[in-house]
Amino acid sequence: MRSSTLFRRINRHSSVPSRAPHQHVKPASHVRVPPGDSVVEFGAYVQGRKVPATGINEALDLVRGHNTASEGGANAFVWVGLHEPAAPEVEWLAGVFGLHPLAVEDAVKAHQRPKVERYGDSLFMVLKTIAYLDHGELTDNSEIIATGEIMVFLGADFVVTVRHGRHCPLSCVRERLEDRPELMNRGPAGVLHAIADHVVDQYLQVADLMQLELEEVEATVFADVSSRDINRIYQLKREMLEMKRAVTPLQAPLSALPQRRVVPSEMREYFRDVGDHLSRVCEQVDSSNELCSSILQAALARSNALANEDMRKISSWVAILAVPTMIAGIYGMNFDFMPETHTVWGYPAVLAVMATACVLLHRGFRRNGWL
Repeated sequence: MRSSTLFRRINRHSSVPSRAPHQHVKPASHVRVPPGDSVVEFGAYVQGRKVPATGINEALDLVRGHNTASEGGANAFVWVGLHEPAAPEVEWLAGVFGLHPLAVEDAVKAHQRPKVERYGDSLFMVLKTIAYLDHGELTDNSEIIATGEIMVFLGADFVVTVRHGRHCPLSCVRERLEDRPELMNRGPAGVLHAIADHVVDQYLQVADLMQLELEEVEATVFADVSSRDINRIYQLKREMLEMKRAVTPLQAPLSALPQRRVVPSEMREYFRDVGDHLSRVCEQVDSSNELCSSILQAALARSNALANEDMRKISSWVAILAVPTMIAGIYGMNFDFMPETHTVWGYPAVLAVMATACVLLHRGFRRNGWL
C-alpha cells in the first residue's frame, strides 16, 4: 500500500515539466520599454542650438559623435524631459544613459527628500516644487500649496529630468534656454542651474503670496467674533509647515553643489547666487511660520478673553435677577405672620425694593466693565 502511494506521488511530480535552473521568466511589468506618453520633450543640442533627431538613441549618438570629433571640448548634450514615467520607461533610459539603479528607484517612487547624490560620473538631484493654488475663501478644507518633485540626472553629455506633479512645468525653462543659445551652450550644468533657479523663483512667489495671506488673517484676529475663525488660521499654519518641509531641506544640498566636480568652475558663481536666493526664501518662510504661530496664539488668547467677557456679562445678569428672585421667593412662602403682608403699601414697597436693588447692581457692574 505504501509503495503504490509512493509510486503515484512520483508519477504525479514527474508529470510537471522541469525548468532549467538558468531559465528566468521576467514579469511583463518589468520589461524595459522606451518612454512613450511620459516624454514631454527631448532634444539634442550642439553649440547651444537644437539639432533634429528622430529618437533618444539617435540624439545621444549624434552628440557623442560631435563631442568626440570636437577639438575644443564637449559642448553637445541631450536633454530628455519626462512627466510621471513608469518604472520600465526609466529603466530603459537607465540602460541608455548608464544611470544608477538606486537613483532610478528614487525617480520612479518619488516622495523623496531634496538631495544631491553622485553616482560615478553622473549627478542625481532631487528638487521639491511648490505651487500656490487659487482659492476663493480660506476654509479648514481648502488647499493653498501643492507640492511636487523634479529629479535631475546630470552627466557629461545628457540631462534627464523626471517631474512628478502637474505644477511647475519645465517647458518655459527649455524655451527660455533655446531662445538664448549662449545659455544653452553652457552644457548640462547650465540646464541644471536654470531648473534650480526656476524652482527657487517659484519659492519666492509662493512665499510672497503666503505673506499676503498671513497679513489678511492677522487683520481679522482682533476684528469682530464673526470674522475670526481659528480653523482658517490653523489651516494656514499647516500649509506653512508644508512649505517649510519643501524648502528648508534643499538649502544644504544646494550649498554643496558648487563644490561638485561635475559643475564647471565658471558655473559655480551662478549656483551660489541661487543658493543666496534660497537662503532668503528660507528666512522668509521661517519668519512667516513664526508669525503664523503668533497669530494662532493671539487668536486663541483673544477667543478666551471674549469667552471670559461673555461669562462676566452672564454672571452680572444672573446676579441682578437673583435679588428679585430671592425677595419673591421669601414672600411666596405663605406664612401668616410676615412683615407687610397685610398692609396696603406692602406690595408696591417690595416692587420698589426689587427695582432699586436691580438698578444699583446694574450701575455697579457697568462701572466695573462687566456690562
